[in-house]
Amino acid sequence: PTQVGMSRSISYYKQLLSWEAKLEEVTDAGIKEIWVSQCKDANKQFCKFVAKEYEYWLDGDEDAPLMLQNIVKERVLPKVLENKKKGKKVYWLVVDNLRLDQWISLRGAFSELFQIVQEETSSSILPTATHYARNACFAGMMPAEIKKKHPKLWVEEDEQGSKNKHEDELLDLQLKRLAPNVSYQYHKIASADYAGKVLDTWHTHKDVDLVAIVYNFVDMLSHARTDMEVIKELAKDEGAYRSLTKSWFTHSPLKEFVRKIAAQGDSIVLSTDHGSVRVNNPIKVVGDRDTSTNLRYKQGRSLNFKEKEVYAVANPERIGLPKSNISSSYIFAYSNDFLVYPNNYNKYVHLYEDTFQHGGISLEEVILPLVTMDAKQ
Repeated sequence: PTQVGMSRSISYYKQLLSWEAKLEEVTDAGIKEIWVSQCKDANKQFCKFVAKEYEYWLDGDEDAPLMLQNIVKERVLPKVLENKKKGKKVYWLVVDNLRLDQWISLRGAFSELFQIVQEETSSSILPTATHYARNACFAGMMPAEIKKKHPKLWVEEDEQGSKNKHEDELLDLQLKRLAPNVSYQYHKIASADYAGKVLDTWHTHKDVDLVAIVYNFVDMLSHARTDMEVIKELAKDEGAYRSLTKSWFTHSPLKEFVRKIAAQGDSIVLSTDHGSVRVNNPIKVVGDRDTSTNLRYKQGRSLNFKEKEVYAVANPERIGLPKSNISSSYIFAYSNDFLVYPNNYNKYVHLYEDTFQHGGISLEEVILPLVTMDAKQ
């Protein structure tokens, strides 16, 4: 059954992360090579599993894992209604691109102020990219349904500007549909200046039931690692990436948010939209000029690829994705692969090899932290 397979995948992934933390202190290269080999094999098997089962998850399989589009309904709102009876509010912190191992590195800082009520995982949707995953999360529906029911709130791949500029409106529609008596505020933190403004107006949260805060730093860090040599050196591997995330949190406005929430005696539901994976294996793909540019998935009309190397979906609507045109299809990269065009192949391999990317299928991108916490009294 799907859930058994997913439960085993999550359990094994957590074991690998536990061993990774222990191996940071080990100097024996042979032991580390064994661990790397196990990680590669685990990701290979996980990708096969997701490619086989993903459509069943979306068809309403009762054994499907908890997916992003159901988080508000299944976890956030129940906590909001529980707290509302106690005169307390819920802060829903959506830390963009937060991997499970990064959450584990931050757990201690949260545990100082909060009692962890439930620590579990959710599953991202495909593509594991902000445009699709976070919109689905805030809307409570898959991207194809968003486009069909609320076309003005869906931004196509080839359109200019932010693809996530309607999150507030999508959340508003979902709350009106599921719990019209719940009041809320929404903030998207993409700079230290705006974080400061939220802190300065913190008192305005007093009379609402839910405060949804999207925090973009981890995602910006991932992209910066591609663009900036200094960040590449600071986050040269997973361990350094976790360390940099932990250091950032310690000195960030987000930690001040967490302190204020604890001081009020309120609760947190912490989640994310997708993770990221360090890519090192280029896969050649041919597409026309309108093909999407993401390195971990492609959407287009004339995609040419080797079928065994990717998860290919000829009919996007079967997995809840919109079509830009009648012949659009999607392909998704596996494990540590990244998709490169033959033109200027060596240039782009050199540029993106060993960088953190998202959009495809891997343990790191799909299995996400989902944590409910109450302030310690």
